[in-house]
Amino acid sequence: MWFYIMASPWIAGFIIFLAGPMVASFYLSLTDYDLLTPPQWIGLDNYRRMLVEDPLFWKVLRNTAYYTFLSVPLSTVLSVALAALLNKPLPGMRIYRTIVYLPALVPLVASAMLFSWVLAPDTGLINRGLALIGIRGPAWLLSETWVIPALILMSIWSVGTGVVLLLAGMQGIPQELLEAATIDGASGTQRFFRIVLPMLSPVILFNVVMGLIGAFQVFSQVYILTGGGPNNASQMLVPYIFEEGFRNYRMGYASALSWLLFAIIMACTAIVFRTSSRWVFYETEVRR
Repeated sequence: MWFYIMASPWIAGFIIFLAGPMVASFYLSLTDYDLLTPPQWIGLDNYRRMLVEDPLFWKVLRNTAYYTFLSVPLSTVLSVALAALLNKPLPGMRIYRTIVYLPALVPLVASAMLFSWVLAPDTGLINRGLALIGIRGPAWLLSETWVIPALILMSIWSVGTGVVLLLAGMQGIPQELLEAATIDGASGTQRFFRIVLPMLSPVILFNVVMGLIGAFQVFSQVYILTGGGPNNASQMLVPYIFEEGFRNYRMGYASALSWLLFAIIMACTAIVFRTSSRWVFYETEVRR
């Protein structure tokens, strides 16, 4: 009895704010609902329209996949590299660690406004730097070709959280392993790829899964910087859901899009976990 009394605030919160809305949204995905009139049951028509009749949906899905499957690997590789550099016993390393983590503390709206200036076609810092070496920079946020790479560049800028987790994992690796490898003649590269990376693989798995979930749900950068433009070249799934639900008042269709996004994230996460046995090493694991 005391267990349920103590757990009741969480249970009530879960039912009211998570489970209840999920059930409601699934029901609404099977209806025609405009927020103003009662929902009308239409079965799977929203899903059929999404997959067959809505050409913009496939473009939005391609944009989201492009952003996700490029930004997550780049962020992961950069995080590991930065963590390895910040793990060096050099003077002033605490200052460098703070500098790397600071972008993760900046509010996303402020970061977006900063990058709108950094990526400006004529006066932006990146294009000015490229001009110094004789390269004419692209229009970035105004170009259909370069707008998603610009958003990926912004996502890479805030890898500080992943770096901190990886750095903590590196400092938890027993030094005896590295010393033994050194005595056996292993080079620094061999120690990193044979000992450090395998020991870090559970943290890398966590970063990849959280990165996938966050990348599929990207919203603020698109909403603030591009609004989905130019010509829907940067439109992503979550901004598209928001537009369909709260601008076009097609809440039933937006709910169907939300459930498809949920299914995609679940499938990608399941694939990552399914394949993790091939590359994730746990110290207490006994492999056969």
